[in-house]
Amino acid sequence: MLRRYTPKSLYGRVVLIVILPIFLMQSAVTYAFFERHWDAVTANLSRTTAGQIALLTYLFEETQDDDARDALFKSAVEIMDISIRFAPGEVVPQDNKLGILNLYNDVFERRLRDKVNRPYWLNTQSWPSYVEVRVQLDDGVLVFFVLRDRVFATTGPAFILWMIGVTVLLGSIAVVFLRNQVRSILRLATAADAFGRGLDEPAFRPTGATEVRSAGRAFIAMKQRIRRHIDQRTTMLAGVSHDLRTPLTRLKLSLAMEPTAADMEAMRADVKEMERMIEAYLDFASDVAATEPPEVFDLAELVQESADAASDADPGRIEIVSTEPIEIEAGRTSLKRAIDNLIANGLKYGERVWLRVRRVGVHAEIVVDDNGPGIPAADRENAFKPFERLDNARGQSTPGVGLGLAVVRDAARSHGGEATLGDAPQGGLRATLRLPA
Repeated sequence: MLRRYTPKSLYGRVVLIVILPIFLMQSAVTYAFFERHWDAVTANLSRTTAGQIALLTYLFEETQDDDARDALFKSAVEIMDISIRFAPGEVVPQDNKLGILNLYNDVFERRLRDKVNRPYWLNTQSWPSYVEVRVQLDDGVLVFFVLRDRVFATTGPAFILWMIGVTVLLGSIAVVFLRNQVRSILRLATAADAFGRGLDEPAFRPTGATEVRSAGRAFIAMKQRIRRHIDQRTTMLAGVSHDLRTPLTRLKLSLAMEPTAADMEAMRADVKEMERMIEAYLDFASDVAATEPPEVFDLAELVQESADAASDADPGRIEIVSTEPIEIEAGRTSLKRAIDNLIANGLKYGERVWLRVRRVGVHAEIVVDDNGPGIPAADRENAFKPFERLDNARGQSTPGVGLGLAVVRDAARSHGGEATLGDAPQGGLRATLRLPA
C-alpha cells in the first residue's frame, strides 16, 4: 500500500529519503525537549513561584502594621521580583483568564492549588510580560504580578521557530543539490533517447556525481561502439558489392561469348574467388556478432599455442622472443583468432615473425614484429578498416580481402583494449594488441 503514496520519480524519492530523516530527527528532538527539559523547567518554576506567593500571603496576613506591609511589598519586589498590592473589599472573579496558546496553564494552576489554601484567580492572558494572581483574603484581595519567565519556560516558542527555520534551510539546500544531481541523470536519459531515435546529442558531456559521470562515459563508449559496428556493416556491404562486381562482370562477358576451354577455366577461377570472398565476409560478420562467454586463461600459453600451430605449417619463421605468465579474463576464441591473424599477416608480408608477451602497467601487450615492407604511418589507421587493401604498402598481388586487421581491432576493443601499428626494429611492421589485465 505504501507504493501507491510514495513518489515514482527519482527526484521525488531522493527528496523523500533526505527530507524525511531530517523531519523525523527534528520531531524527535522537539518531543524530547518538551517532554523532558521544558516540562521539568516549567514545573520547577511554577512550584517555586506558587510557594513564594503562598509565603507572601501568609506574611501579609500575619502582619497588621501598614508600615510592615509596605516593607514586605518592597522586599518582595527587590528580592523576588514580585509586585504586590492590596485591594481592600474586593472579591476575586469566578473564572480564570488563561491564554489559549499557553500549554502550561494547568501546571501553574495546579501548583497554586497545592500551595495557596485560599480562593485565587489566575490571569495569563492580559499582560504580555506578567502573570497576574489574585488571592482572596478576609478583608480584600491580594494582587500579585510576577514576571512571565519566572513562571513559565519562555524559550520554547523560540526553540520551535529555530528548529523550523533550520529544517526549511537545510531542506532547501538539499533540494537544490538533489535537483542538480537529478538533472545530470535526465540529460543522460535525453541523450540516450535521442540516440535511440537516430539523432545525436553532440553537446552531451558527463556531469554530476562520480557515479553519474561513469554512467555518462559508459554511454558515450557504447554509442561509439555501436557507430563502429554500423560503419563496419555499411563498409562490409559496400565491399561485397564492389569486390563481387568484377568477377560477376567477367562471368557475364564470358557467358555472352562462346566459351572456350580457357574461358571455362577462367570462369571457374572467378567462382572460386567469389566463394573465398563470401566466406571471408561471413567469417568477419560472425566474429563481430558472436557473444563468447569470458574465461580465465594464461595469455602467454595462448600465444604459444598460436605460434606452435603456425610453425607446424611454416617451420623456422616464427620466434618467441620473450613471454611472461599473465592471467586475463576474456573470450579465448576471439583473442586466438586475432593473434592468428597477426601472425599470418607477418608471415604473409615478411620472412620472419617475432612475438613478445609483456605486462605494461595495468595492461597486457602482445607484440608481433615482422621484417616485411611495413605500412607508412599515414596509412596505418586505414589498414584497420574492413575490406581496405593498401596498394602502396603490401600490394594487391597478395591474396586477401582486407579483414585481418579489422578482426584484430574489433577483438581488442570488444575486450576494452586497443590494437595499434608501428615500426618494427627489424625494419618491418610492429602490431601491438593491448588488453586490460
